[in-house]
Amino acid sequence: MNNENKNKQPFRQVVSNNLFLIRLLFTASPAFVIFPVLDAVRNQVSIFFEHTVGIGYVLEAAEFHYPFRKVAAIIIILFVCISIGMVFTVWVGDYVREKEAPKVRRRIKLMLYDKAKDLDLECYDNPEYYNEMVLAIAEVDKQIDRCIQFLSNVFAGLATFITTGIYFVKKDAASIFFAIGSFILTFVFMQAYNRLSYKIRISRNPHERKREYVKRVFYLPDSAKEMRLNPGVSDILYREFDAANEEIVNIEKKNAKKHFLFSFVANYIGNDFCCDVIYIGYLVLKATVWGTLSFSGLAILYHSFGRMKRSLRVFTDTYPFACESSLYISKIRGFLEYRTKIVSDKDLAPGAGAKDVHVEDLSFAYNKSGAGLLKDINIDINPGEKIALVGYNGAGKTTLVKLLMRLYDPDSGHIIMNGNDIRAYNVEKFRRSIGVVFQDFRIFAGTVAENVIMDIPKGGEEERIREALTDSGLIRRIDKMEKGLGSFLTTETRDDGINLSGGESQKLAISRVFYQNAGLMILDEPSSALDPIAEYQLNHAMLTATKDKTVIFISHRLSTTRIADRIIMLESGRVVEEGTHDELLARNGKYAGMWRVQAGAYM
Repeated sequence: MNNENKNKQPFRQVVSNNLFLIRLLFTASPAFVIFPVLDAVRNQVSIFFEHTVGIGYVLEAAEFHYPFRKVAAIIIILFVCISIGMVFTVWVGDYVREKEAPKVRRRIKLMLYDKAKDLDLECYDNPEYYNEMVLAIAEVDKQIDRCIQFLSNVFAGLATFITTGIYFVKKDAASIFFAIGSFILTFVFMQAYNRLSYKIRISRNPHERKREYVKRVFYLPDSAKEMRLNPGVSDILYREFDAANEEIVNIEKKNAKKHFLFSFVANYIGNDFCCDVIYIGYLVLKATVWGTLSFSGLAILYHSFGRMKRSLRVFTDTYPFACESSLYISKIRGFLEYRTKIVSDKDLAPGAGAKDVHVEDLSFAYNKSGAGLLKDINIDINPGEKIALVGYNGAGKTTLVKLLMRLYDPDSGHIIMNGNDIRAYNVEKFRRSIGVVFQDFRIFAGTVAENVIMDIPKGGEEERIREALTDSGLIRRIDKMEKGLGSFLTTETRDDGINLSGGESQKLAISRVFYQNAGLMILDEPSSALDPIAEYQLNHAMLTATKDKTVIFISHRLSTTRIADRIIMLESGRVVEEGTHDELLARNGKYAGMWRVQAGAYM
């Protein structure tokens, strides 16, 4: 399906999507929605009485010699009413919006963040869905402002249309048909213009993401060292940046003629020509030839025609505006309404002790249309057993532990844990019953204590936190920090933050598993950033801290696997060898080959 077909929306969908966001805003803060709308209506009513009724009356008074006292009284009344209205506008703008806007943005963003943390990981593997998720989160602030603008425009336009329409019916009903003609022409071409604008935006999006990537690489600290040590990388990035810019320019050039045509017809032919040429000619004819219109009436009708024409933009501009907003809101709505596929079948609670794990005929592929990454895996792990998963990159080790944690569901086969298929357990409780450190762990902007327990401390956890840091070998480094467990990590959000080294960060991540004290612990490359002495100390600390736990760890450093009760070697998504370190060396198979390659580096 091409972008043009995807951009077409039925009227009901446009209304439904905009009402969806209006309801969200109203739930977050009724005042944030109501008062700007009331102010928009008040403003148009005030303009009508000031510019149409008030000025019209003054011009008629001058043309037909009304008493000065009567004119002065009307002007004073208008002045008082308009002044009160301006005070209301200032109150709405400076107080209501400034007070309520942060509340609304916070509530809606927290809804998005809450949904993002519960998304199935497969959503991140789908480029189309991931792009739409990023767009939804990036657009939310803009769409909040557009929603309030949309409501204000609608009600302001209706207020203008009603007040000016009543005046036209009284003064010259035929003027309404001129306004409607201008409306129809502008409506058709503005709708085409806005649809094309959205198409251009969607086409630009992947190229703008590429430009954004290049920008991040140049200013984020993660890549600063690599950029300076490898200046040639800059040339690659410049090339990518230029290519993205070229694509964006080509998209704009491809659509420039249509963009100009739609804008010209809508803004000049539909508006300026109809108003300034055709309608003014009609009014002059009535005033000078037919004599059915006073010159004061001519001036006010011409001026009011502009207001009537602008009020009709509630249909010409606002509906296409709502259509464009709807396209973005539909992504926000789709994101918020996404239903997680990984759900609990029976809502069982997992036990707290060491787990026994049985993997039966397990197969899985990230791309369901491609070849499987894991194929017919069968593994039995006894309670308290220490298992090492080894294999070359791409063998499927990390994917297997993700399935064990139920971050994905297998395409076929079963994972039985403590006698139950893991689908029967409550998903959240099941995941909390497993301690894990992934190879690509993150240190978050927070205190040491918060980074260990991965939650807000409630008091009474200090002893357990220190014990976990002791087991991981990091406690001496933490004690040297001025604020100890309260020290803030990373300098990304605070100047007084502390950046840990790679090895220290890994020790902190491992302390999370020790703190959690789960029945099953999974460690993906637990010592990859540690020196040999620290690795040796950590291995023995892990054996001591997890003596009554089931442990699965992945490692490319086979010196670590020697502490395992059993080693399972994967290759091309299959189990190819299984046994203790000595048994596998005696077989002189694939594991023995890996061992000799690594051991040879130290001989």
